[in-house]
Amino acid sequence: MTKSGLDDVIATETRLSDVDGEAGRLIIVGLALEELAGRAGYEETASLLLRGLFNEPVNAHSMREQVGQARVEVFARMSRLDADLAFMPPVDAMRALIALLPDQGDLRCALTLMAAPAVFLPALLRMQKGLALIAPDERLSQSADILRMLTGAMPDESQVAALDAYLVTICDHGLNASTFAARVVASTQAGLTSAVVAAISALKGPLHGGAPGPVLDMLDSIEKPELARSWLSAALDRGDRLMGFGHRIYRVRDPRADALKAALGPLVASGRVNKERIALAESVERAALAILRERKPNRSLDVNVEFYTAVLLESLGFPRDAFTGVFAIGRTVGWIAHAREQAIDGRLIRPKSAYVGEMPAAA
Repeated sequence: MTKSGLDDVIATETRLSDVDGEAGRLIIVGLALEELAGRAGYEETASLLLRGLFNEPVNAHSMREQVGQARVEVFARMSRLDADLAFMPPVDAMRALIALLPDQGDLRCALTLMAAPAVFLPALLRMQKGLALIAPDERLSQSADILRMLTGAMPDESQVAALDAYLVTICDHGLNASTFAARVVASTQAGLTSAVVAAISALKGPLHGGAPGPVLDMLDSIEKPELARSWLSAALDRGDRLMGFGHRIYRVRDPRADALKAALGPLVASGRVNKERIALAESVERAALAILRERKPNRSLDVNVEFYTAVLLESLGFPRDAFTGVFAIGRTVGWIAHAREQAIDGRLIRPKSAYVGEMPAAA
């Protein structure tokens, strides 16, 4: 019996992450998400994901230094940047630039790929505004340098912590569409760059990585907390999907939503987030959950990662058309880890298909 979308089909074994949709639990390299998000930075989490997958040793201290150096090396390529890329959607331009990188399978290639989207996205966004590009500072953490290259100002601790929490929260999530695409390409013994380009191509589809922006469109349309219930009810009456609610895997609340909501706390305390925006988001969350329980009592529809992703990235200064690109910055290390795991296993992914077309008369 075939399963549309390969639901419940186990395609590989991995030590990288486990998604338990029934329990609402996400484990990344043996640690529950809540143990990582807000406690471990991007570099530490990256070192955990990549540990044992390359000939060279990997640790958090060297990871920060190596990724910082890689950002500087990647930025040197910006002098040859085609100005036309600035007029493309950010994720398309990022994909084009990443495709130009060397396609190897070693740690150096991995570090370059981890640094590349962190450098390319802020540069592309500044080009769109006609602003001068800002060179990386290899002494900074990945999150701090991204925000500095984006805005031109040194971010405060709450901003760095918030972006760190986001990059850690979305670094890996089982065998989702983009990760599976990366593993399929890696199984052919193609290089890491090919795997990452394939993954970004899958990520940009609206059913996978493109929904956080519309969450803000929804909040903009609702405008006031007291209008949330009537607006959401009208949307459901039209048959519209409520953006930021429901998930293909989770049958309870997406644990990543709680991690990102918690990451907003320091931003609120530091005055970096509009409190009215947060109040609106929380009102919409409460109203949506109540309406969904009333209208769809047999379905478990709760907040997913996209809802508070939108509010967090907006508060950090990213335009909504760049949200998928920021997602790619965080998820690239997960794609690399899965690609290496698949390449080491060495088995070409080649599933069967069930033919349902017409048969020739002779048969």
